[in-house]
Amino acid sequence: MVDIHCHILHGIDDGAEAYEVALNMARLAVANGTTSVIASPHANIPGMPFENTVSIVEDSVNNLNSAFKNEGIPLTLYPGCEVFASGNFTELLRAGKLPTLNHSDYVLVEFDFYEHPVSVFTKLEELCNEGFIPIVAHPERYAFIEDEPSSAEILKNMGCLIQCNKGSLAGRFGTAAKLASHEMLVRGQVDFIASDAHGADMRTPVLSDAYRTVSDLYGSDYAELLFKINPQKVIENKKI
Repeated sequence: MVDIHCHILHGIDDGAEAYEVALNMARLAVANGTTSVIASPHANIPGMPFENTVSIVEDSVNNLNSAFKNEGIPLTLYPGCEVFASGNFTELLRAGKLPTLNHSDYVLVEFDFYEHPVSVFTKLEELCNEGFIPIVAHPERYAFIEDEPSSAEILKNMGCLIQCNKGSLAGRFGTAAKLASHEMLVRGQVDFIASDAHGADMRTPVLSDAYRTVSDLYGSDYAELLFKINPQKVIENKKI
C-alpha cells in the first residue's frame, strides 16, 4: 500500500517527536503492508513554530531514507507536505516554496475545521486555476461536510480529490466524521484512504485494518484503488 498523508518526519511538526519514533512508525507501516509513504508535515499554519520549506522536507526525507536502508526497513519515503490554506499559500506553491506531493501537480491541502464552505471553495478554485490538483485532506472532519456530506459533490465537481483518514472509518474522530466518511465511500467520492499518522502508539501508520474495512464493505476493487492505485499515480504524477 501507499500512504500519501503521514507525519513521519521527526522534529519538524507535531508528528514523530524523535528519530526512534520515526523508525518505529516505519516498521509498523511495513509490517502492515505499506511499501511507500509520502511524508506530509504541516506547512503554512499561521502562528505555528515550524516553517517546512521544500529544502527542509527534502533533507529530512533523504536522511530518513538513508536511515531506513541502514536499519533494513523496506520503506521508501517521498517528499510532500500538508498545506494549510491560508494567506498567500497559492503564491508560495506557484513559486516552489512549499512542497507538492513528490514534486507532482497534486497538493495535499487542509482547512480550518470550521471554515465557511464558500471560503473553502474559493481557495480550492484558486489552486485549480493555477494548474494544481487539490487533494482535500480529511474533509469528513470539516463541519460543513459533517453537517451535509453531500457537499462533497461540489468538491468533486471542481476537480478536487478526496482523502479520508483511516481513523475516521472507525469513529476515532467522532460519530459525525465516521458517518460522513462512509457516506462519501458509498457515493464513490473518496479517492484515497491515508493514515494521517502522528506517532507509533496513537494515530499510527497502520493501514491494514482500514483496507479490510473498505474491502469488506465496499469491495476489493475500491480498496485497491484507494490504498494502492491512486496513491501510486500521485507519486508518478499520473492523471487520476
